[in-house]
Amino acid sequence: MKNSLFILFLCLIFTSCKKELSFENETFEEKSTVPCKNDCPKITIEVPIAKNVKVTSDSINKKVFAVIKEIVFFEDDSVKVDGYKSLAKSFIASYQEMHQKFPNDTFGWEAKIIGNIEFESDQILNLKIDHYTFTGGAHGYQGYRSLLFDKKTGKTIFNNQLFKNENEFKTFAEKTFRSKYKIPEKANINATGLMFENDKFQLPQNIFYTSEGLLLYYNSYEAASYADGPKELIFPYEEIKKYLNFQ
Repeated sequence: MKNSLFILFLCLIFTSCKKELSFENETFEEKSTVPCKNDCPKITIEVPIAKNVKVTSDSINKKVFAVIKEIVFFEDDSVKVDGYKSLAKSFIASYQEMHQKFPNDTFGWEAKIIGNIEFESDQILNLKIDHYTFTGGAHGYQGYRSLLFDKKTGKTIFNNQLFKNENEFKTFAEKTFRSKYKIPEKANINATGLMFENDKFQLPQNIFYTSEGLLLYYNSYEAASYADGPKELIFPYEEIKKYLNFQ
């Protein structure tokens, strides 16, 4: 009887451990088969894959894949990609199709996607996607994407769900933004050369939970030109806890 109970206890421990959400990094790489000397087209995707808790993991993995697909998929919608390997192949296929049409163009396409766990608490999980793409032109594009999830369900947390009152936090953030970037209080938010849509301050598309605090990150072209670069604000959690739904 005692042995049976002990075995049952071990099974319960093993089962509970199996149900803890975990991540395993995987890397996917592809290169063009078109002969080249310099700047040979290639794509690298390094991404944390959620495992163990099926429903939660599936929800997170599907969202991460969808976002990365938005960044590097250039083919027609009729082309089906069902995983990172086929997605990487499609990027190279798009280059090779372009090369066939314009064989004298010597530029090499490149994509590098690196995902990592930026922040994790009992309530919230934040994945950061660092991405760089070059498909011709004067320069490539580098940016960050923030993916926020409910830690227990794997459901996406949208930016407006982060705050008890989004407008109150936006007003508070604008004052700090104006102070940091030396924009007079009564002046148009774009008075110093910024590019906010409709001349109104907005929260960024990407908000990160970090070890230092809540990071508001404006990618290039979101609030300023490429030459002026990204803009950012970071708020210690203690300073803004009254605005937050998640800690």
